[in-house]
Amino acid sequence: MEKKMLKKLILLIGAPGSGKTTDGSNIAKNHSDITHYSTGDLLKSEVEKETKLGKINKGFIESGELVPTDIVIDTIVGAVKNAPTDIVLLDGFPRKEKQMKFFADCLNNVDGIELSSVIEIRVSEDVARERVLGGDESKSEDLFNNTMRIYQETIAEIEEFYNQNNLLKVIDGEQEMNIVIEEIDNFLQQQIALLPA
Repeated sequence: MEKKMLKKLILLIGAPGSGKTTDGSNIAKNHSDITHYSTGDLLKSEVEKETKLGKINKGFIESGELVPTDIVIDTIVGAVKNAPTDIVLLDGFPRKEKQMKFFADCLNNVDGIELSSVIEIRVSEDVARERVLGGDESKSEDLFNNTMRIYQETIAEIEEFYNQNNLLKVIDGEQEMNIVIEEIDNFLQQQIALLPA
């Protein structure tokens, strides 16, 4: 029986404004064997396609609440399994400690997906605020503060958990973007043999 290829999953985590989505999409552009997904986009895409999961997501997204963990994980696992490549970069997950533990348990029970690495793009709150808001002191500031608070409340546990499992790699996200992308790229090259675009 032909052995199915294992999908290698790399998580990109970081504060709002860390540049993780931009970094992820640039890395995928540089390598034909990497697919990049953003968790928020995956959830929205399910809503647009009006799938069963999407219909459930819609109510949470419209009311501004976090989509429940099990639905987020179902969406992610489905996307990774159906990805056109064997290497998947996913940004924006996990956002809470509960999500991380639930996801770890889930991956233990899912055939065909291996969590290879977790890359944290680390920036200070001041840099993140400047990047997201610029000089803008508006409604978006409340959203930034809320997202930042959730991130700061959980990042220590997330770092510790993935560190214990020797999965965490921290990259300084305050450097020039091309340097950040090069560092991520170099790290991934050490972990997995990558193809150029």
